[in-house]
Amino acid sequence: MFKKQVKMNKNSKIYIAGHRGLVGSAIVKNLESKGYTNLVYRTHKELDLLDSSAVAKFFEVEKPEYVILAAAKVGGIVANNTYRADFIYENLQIQNNVIHQSYLHDVEKLLFLGSTCIYPKEAPQPMKEDSLLTSPLEYTNEPYAIAKIAGIKMCESYNIQYGTNFISVMPTNLYGPNDNFDLEKSHVLPALLRKMHEAKLNNAPTVEIWGSGKPRREFLYSEDMADACVFLLESRDFRDTYEIKRDENTTCSIETVKNIEIRNTHINIGTGVDISIKELALTIKKIVGYNGELYFNDTKPDGTMVKLTDPSKLHALGWKHTVELEEGISRVYEWYLKTEGRLK
Repeated sequence: MFKKQVKMNKNSKIYIAGHRGLVGSAIVKNLESKGYTNLVYRTHKELDLLDSSAVAKFFEVEKPEYVILAAAKVGGIVANNTYRADFIYENLQIQNNVIHQSYLHDVEKLLFLGSTCIYPKEAPQPMKEDSLLTSPLEYTNEPYAIAKIAGIKMCESYNIQYGTNFISVMPTNLYGPNDNFDLEKSHVLPALLRKMHEAKLNNAPTVEIWGSGKPRREFLYSEDMADACVFLLESRDFRDTYEIKRDENTTCSIETVKNIEIRNTHINIGTGVDISIKELALTIKKIVGYNGELYFNDTKPDGTMVKLTDPSKLHALGWKHTVELEEGISRVYEWYLKTEGRLK
């Protein structure tokens, strides 16, 4: 039988792998705000998730009841394309170690976080979960995407074979506190925010933005993402992620599940709303208070013209985002000013 859900309580022992990053730090904040007191985390120096023996020892000693796997090797387009072996090896190794030890130590529930880069380059828009593995991936981040797809399939396979309760979620483009604002390595939103802030300080007459400004992207505030993750951890199970007609209290046996095809059990986390890069830049310009001109350098590549998730599966499970883009950017800029914005 699939593992029966045990309701989380405020003292449940929860291990957050990757607690310092954009994703993990937002989840820690959300859990603490909801009164969870028994949170466990380790820095990379304290626990190398690439080390199978170290991970096994950690699980043996700590015995977490719930696991949130937000740790990953991440980077921008250049890094993904240059260090292809590192991205596939390290992400597979982290996932394999944490997911397998979660099974061996009878973890009540695991939440595995990936990314919408798992979807094909030419996936129909908006992207539904069933777009997975229907056509080729974007070449530049293919190794990373394949590692994340393997994580989804590992969770599915352990659930089907062993009756575990592992859920995979795929957030859209995230932004928020603890984001990366390095101009060479960060994503478009934090990069634009920093460029315009520095242009404002330096009274620069123009800010150059690569591309035509026409591509459309979706953005989700990291604290909304965290709220969705905690919602799923608290109230939804693997059996809620695929369609089989059943009563609420019915549990399918493993033998029954083995005789049907279970696919695409991952869950998109997004807003379902997109915005052009030009509109995004103008919004950031207003929030930062930059009075110069924006120059869209259309000699630079635009990339994929539209990337938008379909979050209807998550909506049907009972969760929707609450922070709209302009409010979220304002919050991030306030955080940036307090932390990095004054650094030269």
